[in-house]
Amino acid sequence: MAKFLRFIGILLMGLTSALILLSGVGTTCVALDATQYEGMEAIAKFQWLYILYVLAFVALGIMGARATIGLVRGKKNAYRDSLIVLILSLVVGIIHMLTSRTLRENGSSMPLDFIVYAIIFTLIVFLLFSFPKIKQIIGFDENESNGKTAAGGMTAIVAGMLFLSVQMWAGPTHIFDGVNLADAFHTQMMLGGGILFTIGLGIFVYAALNSAKVGETLPQESNLSA
Repeated sequence: MAKFLRFIGILLMGLTSALILLSGVGTTCVALDATQYEGMEAIAKFQWLYILYVLAFVALGIMGARATIGLVRGKKNAYRDSLIVLILSLVVGIIHMLTSRTLRENGSSMPLDFIVYAIIFTLIVFLLFSFPKIKQIIGFDENESNGKTAAGGMTAIVAGMLFLSVQMWAGPTHIFDGVNLADAFHTQMMLGGGILFTIGLGIFVYAALNSAKVGETLPQESNLSA
């Protein structure tokens, strides 16, 4: 149960951090020149605010990735750092969402809504982890690494897949004048996603092989003891 809960926590934190980072990057086009997108002309008057949203979400996404790595390594304050990132991201996300609903002609804030809901879900899970009994079982601060390593590898794999496929899953809400803006940073997304996927796969295979070696060693030690 402890390994499963750690796996879920690390996976959720990693994926949420990736979504936060992608949201920040995805807002760049509108933040730099909202006038070229139909229904978003009013946002141009608040360009400075949207640039702040971009900077905030990119920074929080990076901080979230750092917190996720801390969870994998069993760093002392990684759980606390994760909570801080999630709470700050939720505050920025809600303000951003309300701003977009006010300024956009159709009153929509998609696809930001999905990001905010993901943050809320992960935050609820991490708050549940704060209950003393559950926190003791999970042991994020412990250095028992193999299960955490596998979780970190899987997180990098899935995050890489998110980057590689962003033009598909984010495309429906990012098409303006027939152009899919979710594919605006195609090369960067492909490169970043490919690196994440490759590193994650390597880490996951390493954890699996290490687990197999441990499984082989234990029976041998048991036989020697007998």
